[in-house]
Amino acid sequence: MDAGILREAGFPSVDYDRWVQLAEKALKGLSYEGALVSDTDDGIIIEPLYGRTRNAGLVPRAHPDRPWRIIQRADDPDASRANRQLIEDVESGANGVALIFEGAQNAFGYGLPAKPDTISRLFDGVKLDNLHLRIDAHPNGRSCADWFVDYMRSRRIDPARTTFALGIDPTATLASAGWLRMSIGALKASLPQSLSGFFASGLPGIVLEADGRPYHNAGATEAQELGAMLSVAIGHLRMFEDARQPIIYAAPHIGFSISADQDQFVTIAKLRALRRLWTRLQEACGIPPSPATIHVETSMRMMAAHDPETNILRTTIATFAAAIGGADTVSVLPHTITHGLPDPFARRLARNTQLILAREANLGFVADPGAGSGGIEALTEALCEAAWNAFQALEREGGVLKSLVHGHFQAQIAEARKKRAAAYRDGKRSIVGTTIYPPKEDRPVTVLKAERKALPSEGAVHCEPLTFKRIDESLSENGPVAETEAVQ
Repeated sequence: MDAGILREAGFPSVDYDRWVQLAEKALKGLSYEGALVSDTDDGIIIEPLYGRTRNAGLVPRAHPDRPWRIIQRADDPDASRANRQLIEDVESGANGVALIFEGAQNAFGYGLPAKPDTISRLFDGVKLDNLHLRIDAHPNGRSCADWFVDYMRSRRIDPARTTFALGIDPTATLASAGWLRMSIGALKASLPQSLSGFFASGLPGIVLEADGRPYHNAGATEAQELGAMLSVAIGHLRMFEDARQPIIYAAPHIGFSISADQDQFVTIAKLRALRRLWTRLQEACGIPPSPATIHVETSMRMMAAHDPETNILRTTIATFAAAIGGADTVSVLPHTITHGLPDPFARRLARNTQLILAREANLGFVADPGAGSGGIEALTEALCEAAWNAFQALEREGGVLKSLVHGHFQAQIAEARKKRAAAYRDGKRSIVGTTIYPPKEDRPVTVLKAERKALPSEGAVHCEPLTFKRIDESLSENGPVAETEAVQ
């Protein structure tokens, strides 16, 4: 068709009010606000229509010149079997691995054995050049990091050819495990000294993290998750300042881990908000801002036990949102993880989800696709404001670490989880395959044989642990779920 026909065609102008009239006519008597206006868990209003945002600033990922890294989980308690899985993952397109040790906040009952020889067994026959290596550590996480560094030295691997993240976040450990091995004072005194040499060396890599996944998977809102991460990050900087170490060296080695769920636009805005907030936090500290390095893992709380194939759709949307939002590395939870340790088929689907989006859909081609989008920009700005308020509230308590020790933050997250579950039970929200369109019977699910382990609570600091809680599990706590025809 000749494009000139469209240029010459006359179309009546439609302003916002006229659009609303047409929308209400299409709704056939339903309330405009009730049908098209929604809100987030933080009470942020989401309108059905936004205008274009002019002169919007880009919020690109840390390395906008390359796509995100495709991370596969190494979480099998059998290190030899995990080694075979990793070899297959790397040969089939993954370019990163997350070493998930038993007791880690995202191990979900499994995980690599916390032993000195585990890393050498896992990497046997694996070429590490150009791989991204990250650690999700046992509660005694410093030992896992030491084992990793010792192994890298023994193999004489050039750090410049292999990116890594040690993932040290004592606050996330306390939140998920409920204990820390040493006192908070001892931790703050020892950690800056042990890491200062690394920071001053100029070597690339993430050492400390602000991990929001324990809070998200326990039920936190987006603002609570972001606020907790900011509190952890400023705690890292404050710790080095108290030790008279220049924080300008520490900031580039602080990374973030965050959850992505099936709420596509909110997830995109959450990642963009995190990068803006980290820039603002560094500016407030008087240092030149370094970009936020963000690792994304798909949400455990959104995963359903019934009709687990629907989890593939959820993780695909979450991965799409993570890529559009600017994740640097992404890990996809296999769809059968609610039933046990995933088998090779489930792991392959998780890996191929990323491969298709990265190499066929080319989602990493544009640095910040959400820039200028009225809805995304409005959500980003609103989340920045709500998260900053949550961060300030935690800081008034002395930081998220102290809030956890006193049980205050756990109570806030529990209230948010309770409110969300009520929305699902009342039919205001829905889970495909669980609250709507459930199958008459679930098909058999194949998982690997592996023993779940419970770690002893043997630390010097204790708090009520923030155990992960899936949404579908929360629904059975307080009565039946209302039937609804709404589709999530």
